[in-house]
Amino acid sequence: MSRTEAPPLPEPLRVPVADSHTHLDMQDATVEEALARAAAVNVSTVVQVGCDVAGSRWAADTAAAHAAVHASVALHPNEAPRIVHGDPDGTARQGAREPGGKAALDEALAEIDALAALDHVRGVGETGLDFFRTGPEGIAAQEESFRAHIEIAKRHGKALVIHDRDAHADVLRVLADAGAPERTVFHCYSGDAEMAEVCARAGYFMSFAGNVTFKNAQPLRDALAVAPTELVLVETDAPFLTPAPYRGRPNAPYLIPVTLRAMAEVKGLEEDALAAAIYDNTARAFDF
Repeated sequence: MSRTEAPPLPEPLRVPVADSHTHLDMQDATVEEALARAAAVNVSTVVQVGCDVAGSRWAADTAAAHAAVHASVALHPNEAPRIVHGDPDGTARQGAREPGGKAALDEALAEIDALAALDHVRGVGETGLDFFRTGPEGIAAQEESFRAHIEIAKRHGKALVIHDRDAHADVLRVLADAGAPERTVFHCYSGDAEMAEVCARAGYFMSFAGNVTFKNAQPLRDALAVAPTELVLVETDAPFLTPAPYRGRPNAPYLIPVTLRAMAEVKGLEEDALAAAIYDNTARAFDF
């Protein structure tokens, strides 16, 4: 089986569900094709997430054009240091960039702020901290950007979508210090069961992706087991994190049923009950 070949459509869900985090602009299919495949398996709604100014504009435009799409807009945690310090190697999709300093970051954040005011933009994110890809020199820019996104989300009454990679304690510290918005979502939840209990006490939503199905992901399954059902979401983060048994092949919203069924097993819930709860949770989180 080719690693580049799209996995087959799974058995449709009987109850509609939402993909709380996807990147349609990074997938091979057109938006129309992606939404049609998703609808065929009862994934009726997706949240399209921007990671930079151009991607956030695209997310907002796509949500305006498609009733099944809601947008979230942001500068990804790895984008902020690239704006401030430059990206000489061109590691992001924009290619090589010169350092822009704080002025360039402020300008980009002003764009995100303007997009967040739009009615069809339901979230601000993915924002947060990523100590995996960004070294110590980029941490200050990341945290400044994160705090600005928290303020934008609160001012516009939108959900805050968190990207947290190798930075659990610091993400929780900034949220506690700045004051988290009423609706906060940990996208691609990556903490352990103890952190899930901290998030639950704070009322944070935890969104689980295809990696919850990976063999080595027992700590994630332990976290899912203790996460209150009313705070659990499901996502693809497509084209990344394709669930087993298709790991390594392209991910897309139509594969949500594979992850949801694995999650239902961990939670000891009927598939239909979990799908209904997750749809309601996603609608509550993103206010749609």
